Amino acid sequence: MALRFGIYAGGLGADEHGNLTPGPPEQAEHITAALDALHGQHPFLARGYLLYGEDIGGTLEAPPDVAQYAGANRKVDLVVSFRERGSDLTGWLDHLRTQLRRFGSRLASLQVAEEANHAGPGGDGGYPAVRQAIVEGVLAAKEEVGRLGLDVRIGCNSTPIFDPAQEFWADLGRRGGSEFVDALDYVGLDFFPDVFRPIDSTPLADAVTAVLTGFREQSLAAAGIPESTPIHVTENGWPTGPDRPYARQEEVLDTVIRTVDTLAPTLNIDTYEHFALRDADSRRQDMNFEFGLLRSDYTPKPAFGRYRELIAALSAA
Repeated sequence: MALRFGIYAGGLGADEHGNLTPGPPEQAEHITAALDALHGQHPFLARGYLLYGEDIGGTLEAPPDVAQYAGANRKVDLVVSFRERGSDLTGWLDHLRTQLRRFGSRLASLQVAEEANHAGPGGDGGYPAVRQAIVEGVLAAKEEVGRLGLDVRIGCNSTPIFDPAQEFWADLGRRGGSEFVDALDYVGLDFFPDVFRPIDSTPLADAVTAVLTGFREQSLAAAGIPESTPIHVTENGWPTGPDRPYARQEEVLDTVIRTVDTLAPTLNIDTYEHFALRDADSRRQDMNFEFGLLRSDYTPKPAFGRYRELIAALSAA
C-alpha cells in the first residue's frame, strides 16, 4: 500500500506552554521551491492551519495564504482549529463551508478541529463545545463537499490516548452515531515519538508500531470507526537544537516513515505528513523552534534530503 506524503508548509509553532514560536517571516518563493524539490512529480500535500475563534480575535493562518502552494501534483490539507468559548456553532459551521468554497479544487482534505482530546499546547480541548463542533462540523463539511461537487476528504484527529476507556473517542462516537462515523473520510494522528517523552529502552520502530496499532485497535474502535476508514499521520517530527543533532533527526525520520510504510497495509494508513518544513527560528537554540527540515533561512538540514528520497521510493505515484 503506497503512501501519499505531505508537510506543514510553514515554521510557526508553539512551545510547551502554548506560546507561539515566531521567527523570520515566511517567504513564499522559498516555500514553493522547497516543496517542488521535495516531491517532484509525486502527489503531495501542503498542510496549513487556520485558527478560528474569539481567543485570537478572528482568524490566524499558518503559513499565510497556504492556498498559493497548490499546483501540479500538490494540494492543500487544511486544518481548521476551533477556538470558540461559546456553544453557538452557527458561525463555526458557516466558516467551514466558507473555506470549502474558498479553496475549492485546490483542497485535498479538511481536518475539523485540532487535537481536541487535550487542552495543552496545540490542542483545542480547552473549549467546552469542541466535541460537538467536531461532530456537527464533519457533517456540515461533508454535506457542503457534496453540494459543491468537490473531491475533498473530511476528517478529524487526536494525539495518542493511553486511557483504556478511550473517553474522547467513545464520546465522539456516542455524540455522532453512525451518521458521524459514516461521514469520516479519514482520521488523523499527531504523534512525536522520542520528543516530549524520550524513548530510552524501547526501540523506536517498536514504539511507533505500538502507538499506531493502539490508535486503530483501541481509539478508533471505541468510536465505532471501522478499519475501512483510513488513518492519516497528520503530524510527526523530531526537532533539532542543543544536544539534538541533525543526524538523529534524519535517523528518526527514516525509521518512523519506514515503519509507517510497513504498517500501512495492515492498519490502513494511506497518508504521512511531516511537521515542519522549516524552523521557526534556528537562532533561538531551542528545540521548540527547530522542528523544520530546513533552517529558518531555508537552507536544508540532512533530513530534508532523506525525506525527498523516501518520497521518491515510497510514494503512491
